[in-house]
Amino acid sequence: MTKTMRNILITFAIILVALFSFYSFFKGTYNTFVSLDESVKASWAQVENQLQRRYDLIPNLVETVKGYAKHEKDVFIEVTNARAKVGGAGKISEKIKANNELSTALSRMLLVVERYPDLKANQNFIRLQDELAGTENRIAVERRRYNEAVKTYNIKIRSFPANLLAGMFGFGKATFFEAPEIAKATPKVKFK
Repeated sequence: MTKTMRNILITFAIILVALFSFYSFFKGTYNTFVSLDESVKASWAQVENQLQRRYDLIPNLVETVKGYAKHEKDVFIEVTNARAKVGGAGKISEKIKANNELSTALSRMLLVVERYPDLKANQNFIRLQDELAGTENRIAVERRRYNEAVKTYNIKIRSFPANLLAGMFGFGKATFFEAPEIAKATPKVKFK
């Protein structure tokens, strides 16, 4: 074997290893993006599942409270309007905003309940309130899982050199589920 032939084979082997490494990087990175994107979507689906459960409970809760608090019309209108916004939201960011408004409206309604001792003792209300509390806990867990999936995905698509491929293949930043401003305020406890 001549020296020229050996140099050609070595060059060919180096090029082949480089091409294989380049292909493996692209394939592995792209597949990671797809996997992380699907994790974000699956996590969001679980959030939506729990939000739908809350959405379905609200009419029963509102009707039960309405029977006791007939003159608290503004609160019921606010809850109903917020629930309608949730039903009409399309994008994830719109759904997050609408559900935050619904959380705020439900908080106001539960404050109204404090004024009606008979309502607080009503078995239907207690059952619905327990269901709603359980649902809110499930929503909190699923929001946390969703945000963890979004964080992992966003870190990957923004890290070099993967960010070059993310832009090329159209993988964009995912939206976090953030608490509304009112939820960040410290609640005030007052005893009568």
